[in-house]
Amino acid sequence: MAFMTKNGLLWVVFVLMTVSSLAQKPTIERPDPRKSTKIKDTTRVSLPIDSLFKAKLDAPTAKDTAFGKTAKKVIPKTFYNVLFRDIDRHIDSGQVAQMEQNPHLPFAGRWIREIHIHSLDVFGYSVHDTLQVPGNWTERTGNKLHRSTRERTILRNYLFFEEGDVIDPEKMRDNERYLRQQGIFHDARIVIVPFRNAKDAVDVHVYTQDLWSLLPDGSASNFDNFTIGIEQRNFRGLGQSFKNTVSYNGRDERQRLEYAGRYFIPSFGKSFVAGEGILNVQRDQKQLSFKAYRPFLTPQMKYAGAIELGYYNRRLFEFTLDSLTGRSVRNYFWSQYVLFDAWMGRSFRIFFGDDKLRERARFVVALRHTRQSFYNRDRSVTDSTNQLFQNTRPTLLSIGYSNRRYQRDLLIYGFGRTEDVPVGDLVSFVYGSDPAELGDRKYIGLKYSRARYIKIGYLYNLTNIGTYIKEGATEQGVFSTENNYFTPLHRFGGEWYARHFINLKFAWGFNRFANEYFNISGNEGIRGITSDELRGTRKMVIGAETVFFSPLNFLGFRVAPFTFADLGWTAFSGQYLFRNKPFAGYGLGFRFRNENLTFTTFQVRLSIYSGIPDIGQPFRANFDGVPPLRFRDFDISAPEIVQFK
Repeated sequence: MAFMTKNGLLWVVFVLMTVSSLAQKPTIERPDPRKSTKIKDTTRVSLPIDSLFKAKLDAPTAKDTAFGKTAKKVIPKTFYNVLFRDIDRHIDSGQVAQMEQNPHLPFAGRWIREIHIHSLDVFGYSVHDTLQVPGNWTERTGNKLHRSTRERTILRNYLFFEEGDVIDPEKMRDNERYLRQQGIFHDARIVIVPFRNAKDAVDVHVYTQDLWSLLPDGSASNFDNFTIGIEQRNFRGLGQSFKNTVSYNGRDERQRLEYAGRYFIPSFGKSFVAGEGILNVQRDQKQLSFKAYRPFLTPQMKYAGAIELGYYNRRLFEFTLDSLTGRSVRNYFWSQYVLFDAWMGRSFRIFFGDDKLRERARFVVALRHTRQSFYNRDRSVTDSTNQLFQNTRPTLLSIGYSNRRYQRDLLIYGFGRTEDVPVGDLVSFVYGSDPAELGDRKYIGLKYSRARYIKIGYLYNLTNIGTYIKEGATEQGVFSTENNYFTPLHRFGGEWYARHFINLKFAWGFNRFANEYFNISGNEGIRGITSDELRGTRKMVIGAETVFFSPLNFLGFRVAPFTFADLGWTAFSGQYLFRNKPFAGYGLGFRFRNENLTFTTFQVRLSIYSGIPDIGQPFRANFDGVPPLRFRDFDISAPEIVQFK
């Protein structure tokens, strides 16, 4: 029996919080940005700032149900407030329009006199209401178990500005978005307060609210088959994360003990260069890799790049056809290689359009070189077999145009936190050469994406086409398009809200190597199922989902019922894509998430499937985690070969 699970262990930990804030005495002297900034203690300083958004206090919650009213009579007050904790729901009419007003615009051009950092702990606080404090002893006790993010770390690693700088409203807004993207903050807010003794000076207050960052993990079937792991996503309040997992299986003769570890540093000072190290010693994968990278975090950043070096030894498989059953059979083998990958990019301001466009749009030129060197290959590489395992050395050049903005919204992939939705355009042309082991070849690719809020919702499109050219013929070519749409937030039944989501993916591979294919099972198409029979070099997947965001919460977890339907088709070269009925999955379920915790949303799902070969039981019940969903951005990064997946 399982005695340890990720979600099970976390039930005890997630009811916790503390406050660490900062303050300093005003000085009229303009600071020198070249000097280090000393952080002052502002623990007892509170600004006269109201909530950013008006909260509806009369919304029904779990306390208002019959069960909640009965529980109030029999459960001690302290425990009752923990079990039926109200969570902040700042949803009101016109809120999205209010969110889109940049509050920093009136202060453009003023200089920053002082920067105050207010690092709020996990529970009981809000960056939108500085007067909100923990409401019971469990929250206060729990916060003492959490190391809040250090103010000095925020000041030195996460801010795009310093004391003495001039206020740039767009930079301030980008900085808020950057803070929210770190995965260690529930939300972030920057407030500018005029300094009464100097009209051209302001004080900047940065508010962040932490997420619970310690995540135990584990499972076991018996004493000789278990897994124990721990992940800390904000180690000692430094913003750095590590994950260590140890597994043991005494019955597996290949390798009884396994280890997987990762350490991540989001930024080395204000260089905004992130670093990552990975060590995996597992049965099916051995990996040792190091990577340092700096993306184009904002349009104003001129340089970006990355360098990666790694050793990989992976257990892969290829498919053969069983002559008796006609089904696919996996044949396993090992593949070892060393990877070196480096790129650098430079952005340039555009010379056309109005001021608004020139502020956010850029031309980007980037160069990339990759070396993948295989050794101890279990397969012989020839012009007609195992071409995927040839040594390659592609050098790629990209020239692109990017125009990106962000619109803040609520209740899309999150359950109430602020979400930064990208809107903009991207066009990128890639050209390169690869003196590969099996002969020289050229590469050419084109990428286009666009997203807008329209009257009936949000629409995103991504279209790619790319191919190698060898001796006048195409090789490993692919055309793909992805379209995502969601409706405006619909309100019904008091404090219930709903959104509808539609996703369409189409891809067509041409002149691909043997054993290259799409698989549309799982998160790539038909959710909740894994099958080797859902493969092909061409695919089309349509997914629809309706999510109902309810006001119900229990132990701080929001509840969101949902329904879904997935349809998919695959075909190999020479086959008609729609020759058969679609693979299909339908169902409903419930998602649960506490926005103050960093672990994944989990869900209970009931599904029924049709058209899938050898499925066995078409009715299935699943309890699993939901992978974090992110919007596709419009920043141009490394020149890349269009992925075939």
